[in-house]
Amino acid sequence: MTRPELPAEARDYERMMGMVTGYWVTQIVRAAAMYNLAGHLEAGTNTPEEIAEAESTDPDATRRLLRACASLGLMTSDDGVHYAGTSLLNTLHKDAPNSLHYFAVSQSAPGHWLPWGRFPEAVRTGDHQVRAAHGEATVFDYFAGHREEASFFTESMTNLSVAAAVDVAAVLDTRGVRFALDLGGASGHVVRAMMRADPELHGGVFDLPHVVPAAAEAARAEGLAERFTVIGGDFFEEVPAADLYVLKYILHDWDDDSCVRILKNCRASLVDGGRVVVVDHLVGGIGEPGLAPLMDMNMLDMTGGREREMSEFDALFTAAGLRRVKVSTAGAFAVIEAVPAA
Repeated sequence: MTRPELPAEARDYERMMGMVTGYWVTQIVRAAAMYNLAGHLEAGTNTPEEIAEAESTDPDATRRLLRACASLGLMTSDDGVHYAGTSLLNTLHKDAPNSLHYFAVSQSAPGHWLPWGRFPEAVRTGDHQVRAAHGEATVFDYFAGHREEASFFTESMTNLSVAAAVDVAAVLDTRGVRFALDLGGASGHVVRAMMRADPELHGGVFDLPHVVPAAAEAARAEGLAERFTVIGGDFFEEVPAADLYVLKYILHDWDDDSCVRILKNCRASLVDGGRVVVVDHLVGGIGEPGLAPLMDMNMLDMTGGREREMSEFDALFTAAGLRRVKVSTAGAFAVIEAVPAA
């Protein structure tokens, strides 16, 4: 039966109802990820009773969850008993190439969920809400005491990095670059993708001392160890010399003064002829749809950082003695290249 066209007022009502109840969907998706629905359906465990037995969940609640997931387009059922996953559900599969499994779990867990419950206060004060929600200075301090949730967050960042790394490597020209350094790069997904694309490139990761061993192990596993270096340190203090610095998803975590400090350290150690590459979301014009303005609200609430317009990036570069020379697109990210201003 074809649904009749709704009048404009009714469409607005329906759309706003979807916005107001959006957090319901977030937690339904969280449950779908936590209980591995994509994996179960792929393996043929496809009834509510079978999934409930496998996951030790309530059978009736599981049946209702699957029905709700079907209403969201995550799965289908011809008989109301046996379910099949859709390509949308597959984005929650742990092993999917562009998996969002851990992102779905971490973003809806208490570390993020409770500060977001105080979002109006973030707008009123301009301050992030982690301290008020958790009694910690930063969300990373919170994670230090909540290791399982921290592991989910780390895996979620890996999900996003894996998806973006190949796109970033594809748009960066590394000819003539002797050493590329991934600042705050964790396990180094981006620089390793660059090294795979350019067999002559030497690369490395500069991150906190307890983080870099994972990058070294990842490089060994890919056969890149001979061209790969890990260095522990703090990019607010200084950074090692390099031809090319990559800052993926770094500047958006910090206020302007902190960003300028990081970029000045890059400028001070940059080898002659080198570049600084910033990979971040780029906020477009007013009313332009996309993830960037929403992620900006996440930064406001969670870190005190921000997503930026191009003019704001340019102001950071100028304050750090750099100038923008190129902008490329890599998936959802802007790849912004800068060189010394003089």
